Amino acid sequence: MEQVEKLKIGQKVEIHSYKHNGKIHRVWKYGYVVDIRKNCVVIVNNKTRVIESSGRVWHTKEPAVCFFFNNSWYNIISMLRSNGVHYYCNIASPYVWDGEAIKYVDYDLDLKVYPNGSMKVLDEKEYSMHHVSMNYSDKLDYILHNELDILKHRMQDPYAIYHKNHVYDYYEKYLEIKEEYNNDRY
Repeated sequence: MEQVEKLKIGQKVEIHSYKHNGKIHRVWKYGYVVDIRKNCVVIVNNKTRVIESSGRVWHTKEPAVCFFFNNSWYNIISMLRSNGVHYYCNIASPYVWDGEAIKYVDYDLDLKVYPNGSMKVLDEKEYSMHHVSMNYSDKLDYILHNELDILKHRMQDPYAIYHKNHVYDYYEKYLEIKEEYNNDRY
């Protein structure tokens, strides 16, 4: 069996999102790895190119500090906007790194957390549709809703690595890495 190269800080990576049926949902080109922890990898991108499964291409509007967990059924996208950090949390499978990209399965349910701490669950209708059409098991349904409840609680933790103070530190680290990367290339 071929061994996959481990992720490294400063590495430029793609992010691939799939649906439960195995079809590609969305691809982000590219982000930089700024931290690697036992259960999480942190990737930052800014105005990155995104390719939808439909073929539509667009670019993100602001810097995003992304937290992908290998033991939790969600990932957290922290968007740095002029009025503060906005969080877009995807209920999703734990990530895998296969040497090609960070990959995960998106399970539709999302939690949006605003700078003032208020929260809103999104895409419940889409989840209900896909629960039936993609045949989510009862066990999977339980896991996903349980993780959503855990996530709501964890988003209030002022010491979490995805807290806004850490998000800004990760963005600074990204700027340093990007400058180093650009200097090495030219």
